[in-house]
Amino acid sequence: MHADPRVSIHPDSKVLMAAIAARLITKLVDVQDKHGEATVVLTGGTVGIGTLKAVADSAAAPAVDWSKVNFWWGDERFVAADNDDRNTRQAHQALLAHLPVDPARVHEPGSSDEFASADDAAADYADRLKAAAEAEHAADMSDTRPEEPGVLPRFDVLLLGVGPDAHVASLFPEQAAIREKNRTVVGVENSPKPPPSRISLTLPAINTAQEIWMVVAGEDKAGAVGLALAGANPVQVPAAGPVGRSRTLWLIDENAASRVPQQLVRKDPAGA
Repeated sequence: MHADPRVSIHPDSKVLMAAIAARLITKLVDVQDKHGEATVVLTGGTVGIGTLKAVADSAAAPAVDWSKVNFWWGDERFVAADNDDRNTRQAHQALLAHLPVDPARVHEPGSSDEFASADDAAADYADRLKAAAEAEHAADMSDTRPEEPGVLPRFDVLLLGVGPDAHVASLFPEQAAIREKNRTVVGVENSPKPPPSRISLTLPAINTAQEIWMVVAGEDKAGAVGLALAGANPVQVPAAGPVGRSRTLWLIDENAASRVPQQLVRKDPAGA
């Protein structure tokens, strides 16, 4: 059963990013205590990348065994591997280059150097996710292990930003990708926001995550946040669609919160 979303409001974007970073470090430590490793799905954008930099700068960062963290991405721009627009490149510069990560656990979506189309790169990413799920299944010795492996590994925390148009990952309003029910990853063409070609997890794939953290700052996002939390249709308001299996957190600043109905705001202690 999905829990109702929790909304945690912070005074400004800088405080917000530091709070998300602290929460993420705590969560990864907790998950590693339970499972031995942890899996996080990263996002791009100002808050997403700023949060990663705040993690790298945190005195608490060494509490995490970074060699046992698996990194995936919710979406990626289908451009050359060395293009600064790539979320993966920005994540390396902000965080991954500063930590003792295991390169084999860093799973980047394919680039236009490697694949002829975004669809081809999406199919490859789906294959790699499925392979990771199968490996995870084979290593699982618990009594609760399912009989058959799934098509996705366990996502412990999945981070998502929200655009002013309410898009999440590269799932834009009214486009085919937000309507996709069967595939785990799709190629996106004709994105209303450049670059036009992208790769994205689908909403059903996103919603397999144990926890989804919606990380949003800025007054230009307030309308999208308000509509999403009011329960709009995800086809028109993709940000309304993500729901974590155990928790959905909206971690936002005061500017982004200006149109959130007050009854939805819960005082959620940091790290809770």
